[in-house]
Amino acid sequence: AGSQCLRRTGLNCFFCSLPAATAAVYKQWIPNTNFETASNWDKGRVPCARDVVHFEKDKVVSVFVRSPHVLTNMYLPLNGEFVLAAGAAFTAFDGSWDPGCDSGGTVRFADAEHRAWFDPTLWQDVLPSGELKPSGPIFSVDEERVPCRYDDVVFQPETSFRVNTDSSQSVIHLRSIAVMGQELNTPSSWAGYLRGPSAPLQFHGNGTLQVTGTGCPDKSGCACGNALDGPRICAALLRASGRQCPEPACQSPLQPLGHCCGVCGATINLDFTPDFDLQSYQDRLVQELLSQPKYAGVKMAISKVHKAQTFLGIMSRSATPLIQIVLIDDRAGAQAGTAAEQLAADIMESIAEHGEALGISSGKMEVATGSTASRQVGSHPVSRIAAGTVMGLLFSLLLLGGILFLYRKGKLR
Repeated sequence: AGSQCLRRTGLNCFFCSLPAATAAVYKQWIPNTNFETASNWDKGRVPCARDVVHFEKDKVVSVFVRSPHVLTNMYLPLNGEFVLAAGAAFTAFDGSWDPGCDSGGTVRFADAEHRAWFDPTLWQDVLPSGELKPSGPIFSVDEERVPCRYDDVVFQPETSFRVNTDSSQSVIHLRSIAVMGQELNTPSSWAGYLRGPSAPLQFHGNGTLQVTGTGCPDKSGCACGNALDGPRICAALLRASGRQCPEPACQSPLQPLGHCCGVCGATINLDFTPDFDLQSYQDRLVQELLSQPKYAGVKMAISKVHKAQTFLGIMSRSATPLIQIVLIDDRAGAQAGTAAEQLAADIMESIAEHGEALGISSGKMEVATGSTASRQVGSHPVSRIAAGTVMGLLFSLLLLGGILFLYRKGKLR
């Protein structure tokens, strides 16, 4: 048996309680299931007085209503709710003339079942104030366009929604979730919300959302945590863009970790020490290099990722954390990626000079531009670390040689 619910709610902006400055990342869900959103109806308009409103009886839905509406008839779902703002109401049409509604008809509510949590096109970055984050030189690889485990998730105040949380991981961790103007930033507050009437109508799928209330504890950054759902993210992204990646201008495009399609430009992988500070290093690159006029068309993504290790062609179960920098530019044709290549060269030069003080032990660069027939690879270890690496390799070779010698002498079986 289903249920129908009609209730009113008072709304407050949760952002008012937030500090003025925070290092947290806020990602806001874009679509809604509001009654007044024209795209939520099959006719592309909000129902008017002569219309018959039709909700599919077997579709679960939560609908926010901002204002009063006059309707001829309305068919309700077996399981759903209408959340009424102050002053919102439904009344029966009395037959009087309604301007702009000369001919009535059946207007059906659109299906919101397939709006997926792991669809990057359905999220946008916002500021703590709730305003859309302005575009700049920093972008995110595709896996990080969806909320990461230490991000704050925002569903806009005065909106209803329905989101499919199907996932390859049983639990989707988040720092906080804001719903209907209420910020839920502790495990207990989120558990209380899940026990309420609206949560089952808003969230469905096999992935369980879990609020931790904690941010990334490591100054060198934290991996996003969406790698298991990478194929799901890419499938949603490609479905929205025509089911295939755009043709790159370079012959051997780079494939950054966490990104769905190949890119022209450059990537830099950094090995780091406990002294490395990701946010400070990003700020340094923006201020000293990206802000230069010659790099006006270059964009950068920088984050901690985990790269699977191989030994003698065999994939290891463990993954090594590293800092990945992805550089792309707006140039086309043979010039595609060339500005990103120059910036990468400047970053590598800076690492050679200041890397040890910044907590960077080594850097490896890969380049693919429209003017190169194949990838160009370069690396630059910081001198003191390089010496340690060479000594470690020599020790490993000696150890393997000793084991082989003992095996041939019959001392080892």
